[in-house]
Amino acid sequence: SGLTIGLVIALVTVGGSYWFSDKLAIKSARAVEVTAEQMPRYHAIVADLARRADMPMPRLYVAPDRQPNAFATGRSPEHAAVCVNQGILDVLTWEELQGVLAHEISHVRNRDILISSVAAAVAMGITFLARMAMWGAMFGGGRNRNDGILGTLALAILAPIAAMFLQSALSRSREYEADRRGAQLLGTGEPLARALEKLDRG
Repeated sequence: SGLTIGLVIALVTVGGSYWFSDKLAIKSARAVEVTAEQMPRYHAIVADLARRADMPMPRLYVAPDRQPNAFATGRSPEHAAVCVNQGILDVLTWEELQGVLAHEISHVRNRDILISSVAAAVAMGITFLARMAMWGAMFGGGRNRNDGILGTLALAILAPIAAMFLQSALSRSREYEADRRGAQLLGTGEPLARALEKLDRG
């Protein structure tokens, strides 16, 4: 029953974040939507990538942050948004930025927002169950030393760590898959590789 309660709470919390992910992410980045007239090269690159990925054209945004970064968000390709920070526009060439945008479009095409949201819900549910087990052992069964209080406490400590590692491993695998898919969209991984080298040096 504890796991059920934890999963319900996690699904409600993460589900809301997933459903409104585009609005939440864009708002937190203080990004503004840009038109094809304002940034024709940006629009042309993403339109070409969306066509290659066989998905609708996402809405495009620019955030004022000087930190070089880009992200894609949205619960589906039909509700997607792509945002670049001003910092990455200042640092990368358009060809290098094309590699970064191919990576971000691949996240949308692969529905990585959904996958990461499910992983977050499961991890949150496991963590909630572990906390319930810990408090139950401390205040419920702690009077009887034969009921496995040490094992329960070990589970309460180790389960959230295991959930965190699983979530981290999934996130990393999705990043590599977006790299691979982005390179396929362009026919080369060279622009993204150059962009990552330049960002790493910076």
